[in-house]
Amino acid sequence: MAKKSSIENDKKRRRLVQRRKATRDRLKSIFMNKSLPEDERRQAMFKLAEMPRNSSSVRIRNRCALTGRSRGYYRKFGLSRITLRDLASKGMLPGVTKASW
Repeated sequence: MAKKSSIENDKKRRRLVQRRKATRDRLKSIFMNKSLPEDERRQAMFKLAEMPRNSSSVRIRNRCALTGRSRGYYRKFGLSRITLRDLASKGMLPGVTKASW
């Protein structure tokens, strides 16, 4: 089980990213538009830099839905490798079978 503080910090980041997504996208589009004047693009860049770091989607960490573990994460299931193995062994994941050859 991951530390509660790590899980809560990640939840806080997700909320902040969602709240600031529209503003961040608008500023990025202004900054990347080469046809706009240099001053306007520079102002957009500075405003983007002033925004909180945690409002960037890159700072979100994928975590296991059950344990909060951040490593060994399978996107398809939203689980860590350990949890995935336990649930698959118990037959609780439909369509997942143990490999045999």
